[in-house]
Amino acid sequence: MIYSFNDSKTMAKWNGFTFKWYGELLHNENIMSALYYTVVIALLASTIATIIGTVTAIGIHNMKKGFGKNFLLNINYLPVLNPDIVTGIALMSLFIFVKLDFGFTTMLLAHITFNIPYVILSVLPKLKQLPANTTEAALDLGATPFYALRKIIIPQIKPGIMAGFLMAFTMSIDDFVISFFTTGPGVSNLSIEIYSMARRGIKPEINALSTLMFITVLALLLIVNKKSSRGDSIENA
Repeated sequence: MIYSFNDSKTMAKWNGFTFKWYGELLHNENIMSALYYTVVIALLASTIATIIGTVTAIGIHNMKKGFGKNFLLNINYLPVLNPDIVTGIALMSLFIFVKLDFGFTTMLLAHITFNIPYVILSVLPKLKQLPANTTEAALDLGATPFYALRKIIIPQIKPGIMAGFLMAFTMSIDDFVISFFTTGPGVSNLSIEIYSMARRGIKPEINALSTLMFITVLALLLIVNKKSSRGDSIENA
């Protein structure tokens, strides 16, 4: 991080404080293209994963205890516990099998896939904290299932949904391994771009880009932690 402010092109000596390497990032077409794909894929993947993950978490929560519920929970833990390289190769093999052209679509599908479990794990604890028979009480009072979900359940688990979305967005921005195995020609995110630039030698622009990514991810994680803590404080009040 310190060397991203160094006026020298080498890390061997310190020539003074400067922001020029951050300015040069804006004139690098490859980095701007990678930034575009990173943000677009992260937003789409986290939004879709949040919707699917929330609906799935509600479905799992409403299931009766037994083999089926335990099986789904264990399946959900697999992508979280698996090394990224295993998930990346598995998804790459799947895309080859179904003959999908590698590029934007495959990377987006991959990001949605590995983000869903994190959303489920963020929403489930909030569902478990709901008073028992909340939905049944709403239905007895004349509410439709969709109305009960929209007006009663969703507002109470909103902190978990927001935490899941931010976690998914953070994971998507920071991902390298899975993206590396599922990308295609002309599509690159910031992590892949940093890797490609580093192979040609460490340049000051890489230090600046790495610093920006570190600060962004750190800020998002702090927001996730703050929202989760605030949600717990409100529920315990």
